[in-house]
Amino acid sequence: MIKQDLLENQVKLSYLALGSNLGNKFQNLEEAKFELEKYEIKIIKCSSNFLSESWPDPSKPEFINLVLQIKTRLSAIELLSTCNLIEKKLGRVKSKKNDPRLCDIDIIDYDKMIIRNETLTLPHPRMCQRCFVLLPLFEISKSWIHPESKINIVKLINFLPIKDLRSIKQL
Repeated sequence: MIKQDLLENQVKLSYLALGSNLGNKFQNLEEAKFELEKYEIKIIKCSSNFLSESWPDPSKPEFINLVLQIKTRLSAIELLSTCNLIEKKLGRVKSKKNDPRLCDIDIIDYDKMIIRNETLTLPHPRMCQRCFVLLPLFEISKSWIHPESKINIVKLINFLPIKDLRSIKQL
């Protein structure tokens, strides 16, 4: 019984943001979710799909975005490596920053930890400026609080420019 408790303590509750703006976007996201579950990543909640302009260049194809609440025993670095592996497996080719892509998986929050190193910065450093992260996150975790700033999700959404909020559509 004690061993079981120790193992359960190692499970980390985390959030991933997924996006796709090339090919069959819905299928890309479904395949990403399927692949995540193969790697000891249990999906607890999944937001609706959200349609958003490509950022920072709205002339590029629109994105379908969603946020997942997950549980995993993987470390933050192992989770990042797994997300990168899945992106590649689904056909993502690294090119210029913010170019269109088949699949993008970002760690938004890893067990409320603050991590700053050459490989990983958590919570995700630009999440608070992105309505395509905050709105789906709010849908699945209405009481979520930013681990570093301690600002709740509602206030973070209220800080977003109105034009950004108007540019996103729940599907």
